[in-house]
Amino acid sequence: MAAWRRAIELSLGEADTTKLRSIAQSRTEPASRVERARILLAYREDPSFFAVGRALGLHHQTVQRCVERAVAEGPMAALDDRPRPGREPTITLEAKAWLVSLACRKAKDLGYPHELWTTRLLARHAREHGPAQGHACLANLAQGTVCKILDQEEVKPHKVRYYLEQRDPDFAEKMAEVLCVYREVKILKRAAAASKTKRPSDAVAIISYDEKPGIQAIATTAPDLPPEPGVHATFAREHEYKRHGTVSLLAGIDLVTGKVHALVKDRHRSREFIEFLKLLDAAYPARTAIKLILDNHSAHISRETKTWLAGQPAHRFGFTFTPKHGSWLNLVEGFFSKLARSVLRHIRVASKQELKDRLMAAVDYFNRDPVVHTWTYKLDKTA
Repeated sequence: MAAWRRAIELSLGEADTTKLRSIAQSRTEPASRVERARILLAYREDPSFFAVGRALGLHHQTVQRCVERAVAEGPMAALDDRPRPGREPTITLEAKAWLVSLACRKAKDLGYPHELWTTRLLARHAREHGPAQGHACLANLAQGTVCKILDQEEVKPHKVRYYLEQRDPDFAEKMAEVLCVYREVKILKRAAAASKTKRPSDAVAIISYDEKPGIQAIATTAPDLPPEPGVHATFAREHEYKRHGTVSLLAGIDLVTGKVHALVKDRHRSREFIEFLKLLDAAYPARTAIKLILDNHSAHISRETKTWLAGQPAHRFGFTFTPKHGSWLNLVEGFFSKLARSVLRHIRVASKQELKDRLMAAVDYFNRDPVVHTWTYKLDKTA
């Protein structure tokens, strides 16, 4: 007759019990650790292998092994699997290093039409050329093994991460000039808030200006189908479309009042930029100094633009240029982003003129409740 199984005394401290309860209720821990934590907690309440097994739907021997290991090695150590010997790796360290160095080169440099590697192409190349390089273990290399090796070295040769190289040697100085203008805006806002009328002074107007070219006028070839509750949750749109060309939005934001000045044209050459300057000239009193923050587009510094500016009063217009690759310093980019995410998202029009009208209607809509844009990044450190 088999001997009766005696209960094993399992002592759990308060700290261990708290940790086990946290693991037993976790949704991110591995399932094996959660299960073993529940075993130990259940055994602490009812020290019976059979009772715990029935309660958790496990075999009583599984419960016994977990408890015995917790007594011998500690409750937290019992939650993890014991290390297993496994099979000796067939791919040598030298072969792995050769494969990783290969992944760090472009596929086109080795005669392939591909710009970058795919893991399938890399595995095939390693199988074909690895043995000749002294790595016979790569003769049967699988694509999945390539993925594991590259993951271990944190190499992703199939992806490209873009960066922007700073090519303007005077970047810091030009950025400081732009930030000084933003500091002036801050002072003007404070002065307006402190005045009795609560209105900004008309002595100066500061405009953040840029163009948004290439806005497509796209028409549908069939009417959109509206949502139907319980049937179609979204609008349905025919895949085919018709192009009517593109337009350019020339826009500037008054950084003190938040008002948007805008023109919509087919192109954005010097003559269109001068037309926008004439729009600003008509929008502000003659005594107001108009300062623009803008980039180095050719239309802004062309002979035609300079000739027109020469005919204006000396104090009327002043330009502060952002550094090369420094368009992020221009606050009007935030307005363009807002426009793209709201008005231009999924927009369809019957003609280019309709697109122009809707863009100007959007500007009028935003001007009903102007948003005063504020620059804060590095303003006190750099300016």
